[in-house]
Amino acid sequence: MLGKQKKWVGGVALAIAATVCGGIHAQNTASGSQAADQTVPNAPQPHTLPTLNSLTPVAAASQSVTPMNASSTAGENSSASSPNSLPSTPATSAAEQQEDQGPPPASTASAANRLSVNVQFHEIPFTVKDAKGHIVPGITWRDVRVYENGLRQQLRLFTADPFPLAVALVIDQSVTQDTMEKINDSLSALQGAFTPYDEVAVFTYNNGVRRQTGFTAAQSARLGAVLDRSKGTGREPLMGVTGPLSHGSIINNEPIDGVADPGHIAGSMQITVPREYHTLNDAILAAAQEASTTGPERRRIVYVISDGKEYGSKATQKEVIKYLLTNNITVWATLVGDSTIPGMGFVDRIHLPMTMRDDALPKYTAQTGGQTDPEFRPKGIEESFARITDEIRAQYTVGYYTHESPFNESFRRTEVRVMRPGLTIDCKEGYYPSAADNTQARRPATATPSATP
Repeated sequence: MLGKQKKWVGGVALAIAATVCGGIHAQNTASGSQAADQTVPNAPQPHTLPTLNSLTPVAAASQSVTPMNASSTAGENSSASSPNSLPSTPATSAAEQQEDQGPPPASTASAANRLSVNVQFHEIPFTVKDAKGHIVPGITWRDVRVYENGLRQQLRLFTADPFPLAVALVIDQSVTQDTMEKINDSLSALQGAFTPYDEVAVFTYNNGVRRQTGFTAAQSARLGAVLDRSKGTGREPLMGVTGPLSHGSIINNEPIDGVADPGHIAGSMQITVPREYHTLNDAILAAAQEASTTGPERRRIVYVISDGKEYGSKATQKEVIKYLLTNNITVWATLVGDSTIPGMGFVDRIHLPMTMRDDALPKYTAQTGGQTDPEFRPKGIEESFARITDEIRAQYTVGYYTHESPFNESFRRTEVRVMRPGLTIDCKEGYYPSAADNTQARRPATATPSATP
């Protein structure tokens, strides 16, 4: 019995010892894992850059400012700092930073390394014809040479593409009645010579210029109505009466012949011819001013239907031609009336001062690069409309950067040559520089020659 009690007590002692050892081992394991966790250091925290564009007010000279401690933690209270320390400036937002810094530079190059050059780009339209007066197609930039003031220019633009037209139409209403009837009958065919991309303005003149309409679509109903309104009556050709019927006594409304001195006899009849006014220069100038308002992507044209007579204008022909050449405007004309008779142009070359010019249009068309088409019959006038517009669309265009100084405002003579025999070139004789030329090429780069001529 005693032996059994000893065995039971020994078993209980062993069980207690095992329990105590297990608890101690578990406690040691937990403490070991805690110690292991405490011995591993934390990862370094990223350092933030200070705000560079913030400004800190400067204290007075008599006060000592204590700088902020760089090793201070984020948990410190701002009230615990020195009383002489200044509060930090609040951080600005990204939008405020961009506003303070201004817009980013356009390029990395400094302004001191930039080179500014004033250049003048000039365009010349021209027509190429053979010996029979037919238009010659197929001209390339390799065949063309351009000269300004005798110096050859390097081509930067060559194209044979047609341009939309901006046509300022000028209709002469100071012609005689029979000529005016021919013009009125042919105006109905004028719209057929233009495309829907063209624009047309209408001016009429007699003893003064009248603007019928500004630029409107060439195929619009408005232009047709304006052309109908632009039909005039013309003037009656009055001539002085000479001989016995020009003066003398009148009995029963009939002049009496055989009067020696009709000036002293009451009731003498004298017919005075009224003075004619043909303000052609003023009309072309008004049309040119309207055409100059259009964009450079259009071909600027002043189209005149007239007999070419000029008298009574305020503007001189020289002033009008200078304005045309300055604004790249070409004058084309359909000549009607008595001026179409061969030999009339030769008579006008010996023009006397203070007298009427019988035909002033050839000088306008020659110096601006256009053409004068004389037509006497109504059908010929109608065909002239289509013929002139076809030649305008068949023009070639070259462009170059001039070598002349931009401060030189004098006339610059130009010449276009085609390296093929037996051809005639119709282009303007030169131009006057303007502020509109101080730009780059206005045409797309695809039209530029692929190699230097």
